[in-house]
Amino acid sequence: MNYHETIVKVRFNEIDAYHVAWHGHYVSWMEVGRSELAGQFGLDADQLAAEGYLAPVVTLELQYRKPLRYAEEAFIRTTIRRTDTATLEFPCRILGAGGALAAEGRTVHALTDLAGVLQYRVPPVIVERVERLMAHLEV
Repeated sequence: MNYHETIVKVRFNEIDAYHVAWHGHYVSWMEVGRSELAGQFGLDADQLAAEGYLAPVVTLELQYRKPLRYAEEAFIRTTIRRTDTATLEFPCRILGAGGALAAEGRTVHALTDLAGVLQYRVPPVIVERVERLMAHLEV
């Protein structure tokens, strides 16, 4: 499989004066895809907090390739990448009509406890969930 796909439709309120999707919405769509995927494996924000951890975004990268337009379907393809640190990394590709690459990027999330103390090792409960997610995606 290698990725999880979420489909969103560009709404009228998401287009700008140039009649294309405003650039900030791509970040929101990445979050929708990431949350949908992570939530299936106990890794969304609420599920992590219930275990005593937070995962704030520390890196956001996004390159725009082709604009999306009103009413166009966007296919948000999200995966996870193994890291050597106590972080979660979610690469993402956003495709438009005909599979054209509209944008690609990634977010990196540092793991902290609920008080914001940085974790230097991934807690076992999170390791287990990440491993299940990776096995599901075959990455």
